[in-house]
Amino acid sequence: MNTALDEPLPRALPLSRAEDDVARRLLDTPPRESFRPEFVAGLPQPARAWLTHAIAPGTPLWRTSRLTMHGTLKISGRWLPFEATQVHAPGRGFLWKARARMKGLPVVGHDLYADGRGEMRWKLLGLVPVATGDGPDIARSARGRLAAETVAMVPTWLVGPHVTWSAEGARTAVAHFTIDQEPFDIRLELGDAGALRRVSFQRWGAPRPKDPFGLHAFGCEVLEERTFAGLTVPSRMRAGWFFGEPRFESEGEFFRATIDSLRPL
Repeated sequence: MNTALDEPLPRALPLSRAEDDVARRLLDTPPRESFRPEFVAGLPQPARAWLTHAIAPGTPLWRTSRLTMHGTLKISGRWLPFEATQVHAPGRGFLWKARARMKGLPVVGHDLYADGRGEMRWKLLGLVPVATGDGPDIARSARGRLAAETVAMVPTWLVGPHVTWSAEGARTAVAHFTIDQEPFDIRLELGDAGALRRVSFQRWGAPRPKDPFGLHAFGCEVLEERTFAGLTVPSRMRAGWFFGEPRFESEGEFFRATIDSLRPL
């Protein structure tokens, strides 16, 4: 049994018994192989450039990670500070436990995707429900989040036959894979030496309160990178709906975060 989840991390938030059960179900067995550049030798040049930038030779091909972060969330037009702990298992699920402040009062809860099911549960003072959701639309939106965040949190999962790659010019790679029978095409725009600059795709969701659920442009701009345990990943970023459109700045952006720690498992 992998016991790394029991080890404390900086700023880590405590999990409830139910959350801890989800997190433990997401843990995978330790990897048996380590990354070698020849694993990606046959891929399109942009994909090869990013993977060899993101993964140091000899890094285990991790399948799960746990991380801590802090930043701000835009809710009802206001930016609120938050801190969070996340367990991320590409292809299988994630648990994001966070604490924010609304008018000085703590709002605590989680977003998750596990066993094909999505859920959000948020409570003011840990008692009064302020946001809840589940069902097929929430699950599909969470599955999209799982797919996109894999790039930032466990790039080693993108090495293998379950992922195919294509290129759009010299600096854009597209990763193609399936999660729970839903296909994804995740677009990675690169800077110098394979550094990641932008991630975008079509995500299922309802960007504004009265919008019907549907596929909308969603993405992340990478502002800084950092290396954790052989993985060079986004460490400061901003993300939201309508990515690549003028209204991203005014309507779509809702998430700004800095990764404080990342531990592959």
